Amino acid sequence: MKDAIVNRFLKYVKIDTQSNEDANTIPSTQTQLEFAQMLCEELKEIGLEEVELDENGYIMATIPSNINHNVPVIGFISHIDTSPDMSGKNVKPLIHQKYNGNKLLLNQKGNINLSPLEFPALYSYIGKDLITTDGTTLLGADNKAGVAEIISAAEFMINHPDIKHGKIRIAFTPDEEIGRGADHFDIRKFGADFAYTMDGGEIGQLEFENFNAASAKITIQGRNVHPGTAKNKMVNSMLIATELNGMLPLHEVPSHTEGYEGFYHLVKIDGDVEYTTMQYIIRDHNKEKFDHKKDLLIKIIDHLNIKYGSNTVKLIMMDQYYNMREKIEPVMHIIELAQEAMKALSITPKISPIRGGTDGARLSFKGLPTPNIFTGGHNYHGRYEFIPIQSMVKATEVIVKIAELNAGK
Repeated sequence: MKDAIVNRFLKYVKIDTQSNEDANTIPSTQTQLEFAQMLCEELKEIGLEEVELDENGYIMATIPSNINHNVPVIGFISHIDTSPDMSGKNVKPLIHQKYNGNKLLLNQKGNINLSPLEFPALYSYIGKDLITTDGTTLLGADNKAGVAEIISAAEFMINHPDIKHGKIRIAFTPDEEIGRGADHFDIRKFGADFAYTMDGGEIGQLEFENFNAASAKITIQGRNVHPGTAKNKMVNSMLIATELNGMLPLHEVPSHTEGYEGFYHLVKIDGDVEYTTMQYIIRDHNKEKFDHKKDLLIKIIDHLNIKYGSNTVKLIMMDQYYNMREKIEPVMHIIELAQEAMKALSITPKISPIRGGTDGARLSFKGLPTPNIFTGGHNYHGRYEFIPIQSMVKATEVIVKIAELNAGK
């Protein structure tokens, strides 16, 4: 199993499948569709049934039941795109055998190191085999690891009919990284009673809570005149932008928050005296606090418009997804099933809130309860991404064990 997982993963990460938020196509990049077509052929080759790729880039397939009694249909889901936060072209993965606890040189030319002093999680993997980037791109373990693990688990179950399981559905979605992964997911066609996204981080993670999320796009109209004659005439939109940002709670930003603490995150700012644009994301696990954060931003903008003139500052704010906890709590047996599977494999479950979102959050609200399970990776979306091979193997074993335990229910 180990070799199959590693070989798949190394092949997949070398294929550029970054999504593009500015594109209007579905999926947002042609490379995702090409990757999906390749995966479909692979699924057929290893013996899956009902392999389908729709026009939007969604793959669905079936591992048929090998038992003669009815059990719930389980789904396993991962996304095929990688983050646009950093280049996913020309990924050159490196394997570091039996990590010794020292810093890893990723790129001698750029003197790029992966150090446990900066990333202490590395100390947990001394003696393990790590896959990293060469420091010039992201690795793409988010979520090529999930794809490799699901397909490897499917192949293992098909090749080992002694492992009893009910019907299993698998799906791969495009554009998760830009928030569109569940947009065209056909719950009825998928036909699962519940599912798991394989899209988590370190070994043992099991997540059924995530942020409530909103985006905020702000435009500020200034007025530019010659600075030598600007008194009582100039309106500097950039200064209004800094004033707006300064009115938000100082420590409610990603670099000062953890656990259940929410934040405002200034993602992008671009401007000059005449015109400035700002983009924020707003996050909180608690619905009341989430609503309060949005209300505060609205009040700040209302105040600035009173101060500088009507329509100086304009806001477009949209909710993106919600905390799936309320949809999972009525079916907590699916969390208990995943915990039981992990414990059977000597993995300590680590239940914690997701400081982000997954396809599973939106799918849960569409009617398919879908908590999230680890894939094993760390430091997603950047040059310091790494994943222990042994963690990928364990994630694959968890998929198999869940299927096996479900058959005995």
